[in-house]
Amino acid sequence: MATPVALLSESVLGWSIFTIVLLVIVAFCWVYIRKYQSRQESEVISTITAICALAIALITSALLPVDIFLVSFMKYPNGTYKQIEDTVLYALYSIILFCVFLWIPFVYFYYEEKDEDNSNKCLQVKNALKYSIGFVIVCSVLLLIGTFVPLESPPNQNSTQWEKVQYLFEELGSSHGLAALSFSISSLTLIGMLAVITYTAYGMSVLPLNLIKGTRSILYERLENTEDMEEVEHQIDKLKAKCADGRPLSMRDRKDLQDLEAKLQVLHRRGRHLEIAERTCCSKVGSALRPMKILLGVFFILVALLFFITLFISNLDKALHSAGISTGFIIFGTKLTNPLNELLLALQPVFPLDYVLITIITMYFVFTSMAGIRNMGIWFFWIRLYKIRPQRTRPQALLFLCMILLLIVLHTSYMIYSLAPQYVMYGSQKYLLLNLQNCQFFFIFCFPDQCTVTRSYLFLHKFWFFSTIYYFGNWAFLVVFLIGLVVSCCKGKKSVIEGEVDADDSDVSDDEYVH
Repeated sequence: MATPVALLSESVLGWSIFTIVLLVIVAFCWVYIRKYQSRQESEVISTITAICALAIALITSALLPVDIFLVSFMKYPNGTYKQIEDTVLYALYSIILFCVFLWIPFVYFYYEEKDEDNSNKCLQVKNALKYSIGFVIVCSVLLLIGTFVPLESPPNQNSTQWEKVQYLFEELGSSHGLAALSFSISSLTLIGMLAVITYTAYGMSVLPLNLIKGTRSILYERLENTEDMEEVEHQIDKLKAKCADGRPLSMRDRKDLQDLEAKLQVLHRRGRHLEIAERTCCSKVGSALRPMKILLGVFFILVALLFFITLFISNLDKALHSAGISTGFIIFGTKLTNPLNELLLALQPVFPLDYVLITIITMYFVFTSMAGIRNMGIWFFWIRLYKIRPQRTRPQALLFLCMILLLIVLHTSYMIYSLAPQYVMYGSQKYLLLNLQNCQFFFIFCFPDQCTVTRSYLFLHKFWFFSTIYYFGNWAFLVVFLIGLVVSCCKGKKSVIEGEVDADDSDVSDDEYVH
């Protein structure tokens, strides 16, 4: 067993790393929100809310490596494990509930109720609270259900695997408040699962392939845009020539003329954006960094394929060796060789390489999710609600973006458990085994009832039926990733001003962006 001084130094180092990560997260959130925030429609309260919500999401994701570190090294002299992170973990999950069900909805409706003259603040607050009360009711219902939902009793000596699972869940205690919080967070995690399947799976394919393929040539795009403008102007002149003698145009011709004029307006705006892009130094720097982007794209696609293979093996392992659908497909450790799990276990002797890797994995999911949302926009079924674009994203869209990322982060903890189940459950814990035949002592990795399970795992797996849904969600994630990979491969190079000019954009916001 490590000495108290060594444990203390590792503890200080672990929390020092977490503090540095915390400061980096806050700085990143400020830069990210400011980058995408609309210059025309900026609002102080929505900006602060978006920055805080995004920071909470990233801090929550950064807590998983800390949780693994604490169960791996933080021991009392009697060998039992400290769990001083419980308060921080549950506090963050409570803050997420507060953000999703009250704070973000209130700020969203507060901005929606804003008048042009902005005179009646009290009415604005009143209406925002009125609309937000529905979210509070939903949260209350989830907390009540979580309080009274029945759980199995502790197992006896001749227990099945599912009873062992329930026995571990009992470590959370019999607190009804904790069960209510776990049920509410797990319910939100289901929504996060849908966001992960939609945005993260697509982002994992589109981000590396965009880096590898690069963008189209600005000069070629400008030439192509000029030719399109000349063609549209020619068609407009032909239609106007029909009424040169004073005869009115037919209804069909008038509609075609309106469509052509709208198309010409969009082409003019594209031309202005292409001019700006050609003059900026970003395009020149981007050309110089092209080889690095290709290498980074190749690295990202290899990481994505590693995650795909690992998640497939993990799901196959659960299908073959778990107790089935009625137990949430939960297994302890791994029966099939899991490459990512083996890599994390191999890095454990070199502190803190395994924690750095698990942090990188967590942040990889977050950044690919951001890439997916940025490329797809925010949709409600087949209706696109908002677009995410630099310096032109509306405050409501930023709030939606941060709420989606909050939900994605909740599900990320389960995704990482699926990628490296043994490591996420037990960290680097080992227990001492005596070989009576040779009178030798040696350490082996943990299995049920011998080591402490991470609090994040226990908290998010308290109810077996959620784990069952997560399991099938992993299969859906794999399918969507393959579809996104095929679509991304078939698509050509994206425009250098991709997403900056659309037909439904206002001229006012466009002119402000250009100038």
